[in-house]
This record gives sequence, structure tokens and C-alpha cells, in this order.
Amino acid sequence: MICAKIHLIKNKVILMAVKEIKYKEKIFKLSYEMLNPSAEESLLILHGWGSNKEIMKQAFGKELSSYKHIYLDMPGFGASSNEMILTTKDYGDIVQLFLETLDLKPSIVMGHSFGGKVATLLNIPHLVLLSSAGVVTVKPWSIKIKIATFKLLKPLGFAKIRELFIAPDAKDMSHEMYETFKNVVDEDFESEFAKSKSRALCFWGIDDTATPLYTGEKIAGLIENSKFYPLEGDHFFFLKHAKFIANEITEDIKG
Repeated sequence: MICAKIHLIKNKVILMAVKEIKYKEKIFKLSYEMLNPSAEESLLILHGWGSNKEIMKQAFGKELSSYKHIYLDMPGFGASSNEMILTTKDYGDIVQLFLETLDLKPSIVMGHSFGGKVATLLNIPHLVLLSSAGVVTVKPWSIKIKIATFKLLKPLGFAKIRELFIAPDAKDMSHEMYETFKNVVDEDFESEFAKSKSRALCFWGIDDTATPLYTGEKIAGLIENSKFYPLEGDHFFFLKHAKFIANEITEDIKG
């Protein structure tokens, strides 16, 4: 079932919709938007953990106007539902099912942070990674001590333990999303990057502390057919560099 509305905003046609899909006996209501819905070639854009489609549309909504843009709230984020503990593979399967159900075959997929891991699993011809997660980083001693203390205290059943030790990205989550967060937060995804057959453009914030620059260099080295772009900024560097990123995508595809 699809519930949809079509809007005309500043001469742009925008399709706003919710699509219900069934995955592992659970119903997911997936909120998405399409810009330029009549365009032949399409571009799927996936947000990072704790984010939603709006920030990605803010960055790229005015770029790559010859493509149909598909902005998706992944399960548990934005206006999309989730009542299940998921893995990154589950997210990839759900997004693939979403595309198949709507008969969408993007030629480009773009993913920020956690969305970069999901994008990589889709095996779409052109892959654009924006400070993707997926390389395990060395934790500072303060974090290691915090984790060790949590593991010692957890069996004692203190009611406030989770609130004291939970990461900022996981605050105010449902049980399902918190368990999902634990599944994906420190996941070694290097083998998946190495298996990718996509043409990959990897854009990274030089001052990124969430997914440091060296992790981007490593990912670009793992993907056989890739190009790496270090750019000024932090984990959300793409908000300042959307036009440059869009131009590089266009030029690369032209060959």
C-alpha cells in the first residue's frame, strides 16, 4: 500500500509518500520523497545513523537535477517505523525490497555514515560514500573504561545504568533501535567494501572525528574501482560541498 501526495514547491515536483512493505513477517511503513519523479535515471540517497532524509534533501535537493532523487527514511528514523531488532544486512535487504516493490532501479546510490554501509550492500553501479562508517576505530581509554564498568555493573540490575552509559547517538531510542544500534555501531565492514564491484567515489571530511579521514582512505583502498576526495569539514562536510560532490559525480559518470 502507498499513501502519496504530490507537491509543487518552487517549480519542483515533489512526491511525498509512505510505502508499506513486509519483511520477516513484520510490516514496515517507509517514508520517502521523490524529486523530479519523471526523470529516467534515478539516484537513491541514504542518511546516517540518528538522522533522516531531510538533511540529505537539504544538501542535494538543488543538485543533479537530471536525476530522479529518492530520499528514504530508513526503518526507525524520521517518519519510518521499526518494531524489530535489525542488522546492517537487514537494512540492506529492506531497502532492496523497497526498491523492487516500487520498480526503482537507481544507477547511483549515495550514503552518509551508516547509510554508506547500507548503500555498499546494494551493489548499484555507482556508489557515493560520504564519510561512511564501517572501519573499526581504536577507542580512547576513557571509553574503554566506561564500557568495562558498564559490563561489571549491568548484572546488578541498576535501573539507571543504561542512561548513565548509553552513547549520545542512542539516547531516547526504543528497545529495538538500541539493540540495533549495538549491532551496527562497531561493525567491521571491511570485507563488504572489498567485495564491492561498484564504481565508488569516496568523499570525506578532513576534520571528521566520527569516521576519521584514515578510515576513508582505507575504504577507498579496499574498493577496487574507487576515487578518494578529502574535503574541508567534519562529519557533515557534505552540507558545504554538495555542489562540488554533484559535479564530480557528473564528470565521473561522463568518463
